[in-house]
Amino acid sequence: MTIVASGPPVSTSAAVTDKGVGPHLRAWRERRRISQLELALRADSSARHISFIETGRSRPSEEMVLRLAEHLDVPVRERNALLLAAGYAPRFPETPLNDPALDGLRDGMERLIQGYEPYPALVVDAGYTVVAANRGIAMLLEGVPEKLMTPAPNAMRLTLHPEGLAPRIRNLREWRGHLLAQMERDIALQRSDRLRALYEEVSAYPVPADAPGDEPEEPVPYFALPMRIEHEGRILSFVSSISTFNTPMDVTVAELAIETFLPADAATTKYLHTLLG
Repeated sequence: MTIVASGPPVSTSAAVTDKGVGPHLRAWRERRRISQLELALRADSSARHISFIETGRSRPSEEMVLRLAEHLDVPVRERNALLLAAGYAPRFPETPLNDPALDGLRDGMERLIQGYEPYPALVVDAGYTVVAANRGIAMLLEGVPEKLMTPAPNAMRLTLHPEGLAPRIRNLREWRGHLLAQMERDIALQRSDRLRALYEEVSAYPVPADAPGDEPEEPVPYFALPMRIEHEGRILSFVSSISTFNTPMDVTVAELAIETFLPADAATTKYLHTLLG
């Protein structure tokens, strides 16, 4: 497995402004559809105090900003932005993935995805740049043009590009819809210009009129939406699962996601063990 440097930071629109932290906190509360009273109860405060913070009549303490951000499930990068808007220093560092301080993290991820073989697994950052992958992923990417692999492969681009995996995915329209919906949710959460540009790019890729439809030739009762992909004349079926780190204290770590692909049928399991076992 190779750890590569991730792309540029996923900047957000929660920049420091002269309006203070109040409007940003209100925007996050409204995004979560939580009332001032409910947030106050969760944060051991009062609705009046929350109102004063949001309107700028009261400046919250550093700990209050962090407490509200925790109860609003604000991403770590955005918590730094909230602290800056409130006049405090950022609390969470952003350590490059190849920094020696993250040696333990990289080793752990390597063991994890290698231990998942022969099934595919990869690690991506917040912009879907692939920072690590195992042999199962390499197998699926066989034959993909080098231009899509360098300088740093992007999972969404690799999957949806007409020269990538898209022509091999037997339920392309359905899987494409799933991936685009996932990106839309991430954009709403991260408010990232970089991520929005990626979404506009991949959503504009042409989908052939004769692209595989939403149903397999012989319907199978899958327990989750599968990705059905062709490999050397065989149709392999996978369902994916995404894991993130609990209570991260670093922006880089908070934005990493490990995606694993579980065989959705016995034939796929047998084939992978025969090929890579």
